[in-house]
Amino acid sequence: MNEKLCANCRYVNGSLCTVSDCRNKSRWEPKENEHINHPQYYGGADNPYETIKVIEAWGLGFCLGNTVKYIGRARKKHPDKELEDLKKAAWYLNREIKNKEIQRREPCE
Repeated sequence: MNEKLCANCRYVNGSLCTVSDCRNKSRWEPKENEHINHPQYYGGADNPYETIKVIEAWGLGFCLGNTVKYIGRARKKHPDKELEDLKKAAWYLNREIKNKEIQRREPCE
């Protein structure tokens, strides 16, 4: 299937909804800055669990924030790059762990 999947409905009659068969076609009108302001692959503006909202609410900082970001968008932004997104998440998580280990070893001054 090469057609864009509907991020608004997700499922229709138990199967994935596509843009062409979406019941809410008006929601698929091109939106200015749709990849900048609250993109669907990060949850969208109406989602209380939108990636940026979770990162800010939990005060995760750069490395942990990127870990959550890449896990959250895996399979959504580019389905063919799911493994790449998960590897990026692992890279940021490992960097955070290494930074914490270094901080533990350094004496307080």
